[in-house]
Amino acid sequence: MPQDVDSSWFNAFRVMKENYSLSDDAIGVFAINLRFNLDDIQTIAAESITGGGDDKKCDVLYVDKERRIAIIAQCYVSQRAREAAPSNKASDLNTAITWLLSANIDDLPASLRGRADELRSAINSGDVKQIYIWYVHNVPASKNVEEELRAVEKSARVALSNYSSGRDINIFAEEICNAKLGRLYMQAERTVIVTDEFNLSVPDAVETEETDWSSIVTNVNGEWLYSLYNKYGTDLFSANLRGYLGSRDSDSNINNGIKNTANTQPKNFYVYNNGVTALVLDYELGRRTRSGRKLKITGIAIVNGAQTTGSIGSLESRPSGDLKIPIRFVKASKDSIVANVVRYNNLQNKLQAADFRSTDQIQERLRLEFESIPEAEYEGGRRGGASDAIRRSKFTLPSYTVGQSLAAFHGNPVTAYDKKSELWTNENNYRQTFTERTTARHIVFCYSLLTAINEKRLDLSSREKQDKLSLTQVEKNSLDFLNNKGANYLLLHVISQCMETILSKPIPNRFDLIFRDNISPGRAVSLWMPIVDMMLSLSNQLESAFSRNRISNESVNRTVPNFVGVVASIRNLQQATFSEFASKVVA
Repeated sequence: MPQDVDSSWFNAFRVMKENYSLSDDAIGVFAINLRFNLDDIQTIAAESITGGGDDKKCDVLYVDKERRIAIIAQCYVSQRAREAAPSNKASDLNTAITWLLSANIDDLPASLRGRADELRSAINSGDVKQIYIWYVHNVPASKNVEEELRAVEKSARVALSNYSSGRDINIFAEEICNAKLGRLYMQAERTVIVTDEFNLSVPDAVETEETDWSSIVTNVNGEWLYSLYNKYGTDLFSANLRGYLGSRDSDSNINNGIKNTANTQPKNFYVYNNGVTALVLDYELGRRTRSGRKLKITGIAIVNGAQTTGSIGSLESRPSGDLKIPIRFVKASKDSIVANVVRYNNLQNKLQAADFRSTDQIQERLRLEFESIPEAEYEGGRRGGASDAIRRSKFTLPSYTVGQSLAAFHGNPVTAYDKKSELWTNENNYRQTFTERTTARHIVFCYSLLTAINEKRLDLSSREKQDKLSLTQVEKNSLDFLNNKGANYLLLHVISQCMETILSKPIPNRFDLIFRDNISPGRAVSLWMPIVDMMLSLSNQLESAFSRNRISNESVNRTVPNFVGVVASIRNLQQATFSEFASKVVA
């Protein structure tokens, strides 16, 4: 590790790389995970780190239609101390933007085609509202890189102008450097990172106290909020995943409206605006006097009201003394209360689909069953605070990924790939995926298959990037197949459909499939690998399952039966592989 690199985040990154056998490009996934608290590092890495040597200067492309974000990243990890990262890698993002947003889709390399099509489709459908263009590295920031990224941001704005909804998309070109990664890591570990004391005068306040928390409701002068933002910037939003989105001169842009109201109607702002909710480490409220009350707060993190704070803070001049901001200060003694204050007040961190099932009887039963599974932890829809992204054990089976593996195995690979939330929010989908027959050991059976497929893609991609001549033709074909969007769920699905051929016996109910021994998911992955390798050698038979390098229901339904027939026809040739696997399985 270079001597000038913050050891706290870098050690966590190194552990993540080792746990999931990832390349240095995974620093981009690490940054995304810190910023957005993702559910499953390995699956995100397998789907977002670009494959092949011809990546068109795009190391990571991540599209999240639930959060309505897309991240395009160029990644760099220095092995020695440096004053700055190479600025040419920042300018390379111009190339990435051109290929991803503007080039003829058929001219893109196979490793990018499906990803670019997914990004463009999400932009056209309004499923992406923010695009982050990141240069992620482990050395100090520099002026040269900042200037290059400004140019990249302009290029992205020009490219988006060709999309009907492009003007409504916020673009953030950022240098995610060593210091920034350190702040993001600290932010994930600690909700409040601005810990200074502030002495205020407020007109009055209403205090509410409970056993585990207390709160004050009052109003503050807009000048204080202006000064606060200009001193601490985005550190104020350590408990608000969305941060300040900026403003444009548009009637439809809410932040521009906030600034106009603050400038033209400061006396009415209080009743027009929803105000701010802030977590504090402590507060002391003075007695009432004719001139108001003294209020001392220690530490502050804006939980809700980032747009109000950023808009006031970015006014061209200090606001009028008539500007009053409604505000609520909250302090809590328990981490669980803090986590829920963040979750329920933060629009970007709103309840996710799996949360609605966390108390479901099936999920409660599964959590109990997983207590007997070695080296396995199952969340069952439960999520904690922002620090979960860092503290999550490598043995954790994330809820969303479990649902995706079950859905793909039991006949719904397209929903598993493209609409993972519906596996939890849609009652029909949920009951088909999590049934009374769904057991912890069956989840291990399905989840470990998805993990084996993801590991295979990451391994092939890493090897090709290191040495393009290192892969055999079969391996190149396998990587080309796995680079298609949704290919991992499609392969899982077709293996499921071939289980009677693999096991050489009828299977009345595939929910009964488990490994004979009560093994860990990690051990189960190694049992699946020979099956995955064998099926990938036939992946050319699945080409018609893709439309524009992405799976669709119609093409999957048309292609899979033919593939199952091909596997059945070569059963005798694969008898040794199938028999060895079958001896480890109970149906």
